[in-house]
Amino acid sequence: MARNELIKNSSGPALGAAAITPGTPFAQTCRAIYVGGDGAVVATMEDGTNITFAAAKAGSVLPIRATQVVSSGTTASNLVALF
Repeated sequence: MARNELIKNSSGPALGAAAITPGTPFAQTCRAIYVGGDGAVVATMEDGTNITFAAAKAGSVLPIRATQVVSSGTTASNLVALF
């Protein structure tokens, strides 16, 4: 099974992580986003829609399948994509 398919179909813990640069697409769809600093997170979901998670708290994990974090409107800091 390809690694991306394993990630997409797995419900276990993350297999990898990468610091997020808002506005830069991920190499693959993530399984969650860790929020290091309070603020809004604007994410492009796997289906292509953008959604704003307003007032995301530091230390929280957004369990979403996203392809990138949009720079416009994102105010949260120290974001990490979990794969």
